[in-house]
Amino acid sequence: MSSKSLRQRRAIHLALFNHKGGVGKTTLTVNLAFALADMGKTVLLVDSDPQCNLTSYLVQADVVDKWLDESDGKNGQTIWSALSPLIEAGKEIKIIKSFERSERVHLLPGDIRLSEYELDLHQSWIDCLQRKIRGFVGTTALSTLVSSSAQALEADYVLYDVGPNIGPLNRAILLDCDCFVVPAACDYFSTRALKTLGHSVASWIRDWEIISKLAPRDVKLLHGRPVYLGYVLQRFRMYGGEIVSTDREYARQLDRHSHSDVAAVLREVDEALAPGSPSQFKLGQIKDFAAIAKLAQTQGLAFGDVNGGTSYLKGEAKTAFRDFAAKVIARIGS
Repeated sequence: MSSKSLRQRRAIHLALFNHKGGVGKTTLTVNLAFALADMGKTVLLVDSDPQCNLTSYLVQADVVDKWLDESDGKNGQTIWSALSPLIEAGKEIKIIKSFERSERVHLLPGDIRLSEYELDLHQSWIDCLQRKIRGFVGTTALSTLVSSSAQALEADYVLYDVGPNIGPLNRAILLDCDCFVVPAACDYFSTRALKTLGHSVASWIRDWEIISKLAPRDVKLLHGRPVYLGYVLQRFRMYGGEIVSTDREYARQLDRHSHSDVAAVLREVDEALAPGSPSQFKLGQIKDFAAIAKLAQTQGLAFGDVNGGTSYLKGEAKTAFRDFAAKVIARIGS
């Protein structure tokens, strides 16, 4: 993939997206962020899931509760605090500061009230089709906030943590992204989910192309062309150093469906939306690190940085996520 097309923007916007739940999106997003930071990249994490799992992972519970309680006030610090002036009163969004979680890793905190923004986005999309400026303002509001925060940090990467659905909020987020990665588990439902996912993203891209052509002059538009980088295999069982036979079959199916139901579908829209050969779409496989996962979530750290656990397992986790991050960077070409 050419770096020129993506590096026109200061930060690469990326989502780990799968509308099937339980595939480890939040955990993968956190560990990818820390791996990129270890490689010298500055990362802005965006908790755009109303469930706030990413924020809860990285920030102490009492602080999260305080942020949510105060999100409507003048000192609000969540994404809802930034968007609410537009949603509730038609005013400009409020630019909020990101929270520095560690060196080179920053967070825009989520809020359960993002579900209200999602409801508003349904009407905003209709307004865009009718060439109403307010529709474009609403549809691009989160993008405007995120871009401002990323520019302030001089971030290299923006990582969106998204909810498990194909609703209006995820549509706006995916269309803001330069690229996306699909986390997948070794089960029947993950395999089936890829077909819906591929067609949904392709439909969003086609619709936004139409909207962009209809758009009034000088309105902000979403990027509108998320490139499929590939998938990451998770939630598989190991025995004797190998994936067990039942999970190996699901792994083979995921590999086939990644190409036929995501890459091939996007290529029908534009070849550039899913570049590379089929073998390049597997970005890695992350085994179940259950022994240190709870420690990581309790401490708000990447798996390889936890206090406790065996050095071998932490080293194995660090290597797995570093390899994944390196493949993401190589696929993007930055």
